[in-house]
Formats: sequence, structure tokens, C-alpha cells
Amino acid sequence: MLDKFLDYLQFEKRYSPHTITSYKKDLEDFSHFYLKTESSEDISKADKKIIRNFIVELSENNISKRSINRKLSSLRSFYLFLLKIGEIKVSPTESISSLKFYPEKQIPMSKEEMQTLNDTVFEQLHDLLEKCIMEVLYQTGIRKAELCGMMFENVNLSMNELKIIGKGNKQRVIPISVELSDLLKSYLKIRQPQTEYRSYFFVNKKGKKLTEKFVYVVVNKYLSLISTKEKRSPHILRHSFATHVLDNGAEISKVKKILGHSSLASTQVYTNANIEQLKKVFNQAHPRASKNDEL
Repeated sequence: MLDKFLDYLQFEKRYSPHTITSYKKDLEDFSHFYLKTESSEDISKADKKIIRNFIVELSENNISKRSINRKLSSLRSFYLFLLKIGEIKVSPTESISSLKFYPEKQIPMSKEEMQTLNDTVFEQLHDLLEKCIMEVLYQTGIRKAELCGMMFENVNLSMNELKIIGKGNKQRVIPISVELSDLLKSYLKIRQPQTEYRSYFFVNKKGKKLTEKFVYVVVNKYLSLISTKEKRSPHILRHSFATHVLDNGAEISKVKKILGHSSLASTQVYTNANIEQLKKVFNQAHPRASKNDEL
């Protein structure tokens, strides 16, 4: 039944491989617990008491409330799927609430810190790939998974645009500055992908697709040079992008489109008029963008 659920997430919900892996891990953790306590592998027979006992064990093992809530969310989705296909009549997660907690505040990099990175660190940096990773994440606000999966055919440097395939296969087009476009053109001169990875825009020095772990290490390394903030991740660059363009007057609806938030209509492809409007917003709002009407 677990395999059917994972197929449903992949082919009907069109979730990313990373998301599906997270669901699989959460459900396997519960399956191991169920086998240990109930001597059965059929988790479709679980009841509320077992779900609560699972939460208690996770808490006793010092699993964070955030992680427990994620596992509970995975279980809810699984049992909703079983309800949908008629395998069960009542979900054992019904009326079980998520644990309350106060999420840790995400503090973005300041504009001054990012300017320091540009004026000092990047002036001495000769690794084009790593500089591209930092600048693309900061200037576009895309997710690290989206950067790793960015397709070569979706990078239009003549138009200064990136087409990004986000969560749920939703597409969005993001305008980039002339400076960033020139940086990416420089990277193309040294890009040497292996044959099987030619479709990806970014490849590592061995010619393979970038991994999310590699991107995290790169971002953490450079942000550590300019800041003592605890959080120095690709997500912080995404958060910094949104904060800085909003501070500079960008409309929140436009920023949401650029970020590809889940509240937008699924699979939206922008018209040329939308792109021109986004370019104007970008040029007016982003601290790295040239202050002109064209990118």
C-alpha cells in the first residue's frame, strides 16, 4: 500500500523526488514502530492510540516538534489516500492535533552583508561556479533544488530570463540582471558536462549535476565569511532576496510570483507582458540590478 501511495504522489500529485523521499522516510519510521509494537506491517490497521503512542516515543527520543509534525502530516496524507481509494472508513489521525511550537525566526542577511560579499569576497573569487551559485540564489530567490535542477534549455541569456520548474511542476519565468547574465555567460565558457548531464545548466567540476548538499556547503562557506548569524543556508538567501526587494518597494504579489509560492495557480506560464512587468519590478527593487528600463 505504501508503494501505491508513493506512486500517487509521484504521478498524480507530481511531487518532487525530494518530497517523496521525505514521505517515504516518515512512513517507514512509523512502519518500524508499528511492527515493533503490534507485530504487524499492515499500518492501514493503525488506530488513534497507536498514532499517539508513536508521537510519544518520538518525543521521548528528543525528536524536534517540527519533525514530529512533519511525520504526522505524512501520516495524515497517507490515511487520506487510503480513504480516497476505499481502503479505510476513518483516518486514525482524525482529531489528532499537531504539536504547538514557536518556530525559530529566520534572520535574513542584511543588504550591507551582501554588499560586503560582492565588494570584497567576490572581488578575489575565481571560482565561477561558486560565484554563480551565490548570485543566482540571491538575485532570483529560487530554491536550492530548483537551482540544481535548472535545465540548460530554460536559461535564456539573450532575453535575460530563467524558466524555473518548481514544486508540483509549476513553471515560472524570472528576469535577471545584465550583470548576472554576463556572469552566467562566463560560466558557460568553462562548463564541461558529462554527456548524461548536458541537459542541466549547472554541473560540478566532474561534469555532473549539482547536489543540494554541495550547494548548501558553498552557501554556508561564503555566508560564514560575512556574517555570524546562525542560519547560513540557501533558504536564507531566498529569504534575503524577498526581504530586500520588498524593502525596496516591490509589490508583494509580484514577489510571490517570482518565488513561486504554493498559493499561486498551478503550472502558470507568464506571457511576454507579465515578463516585462516583472523585469521592471526587478530593476526597480533589487539592490544588484541596474537601474534602467531594460535588463
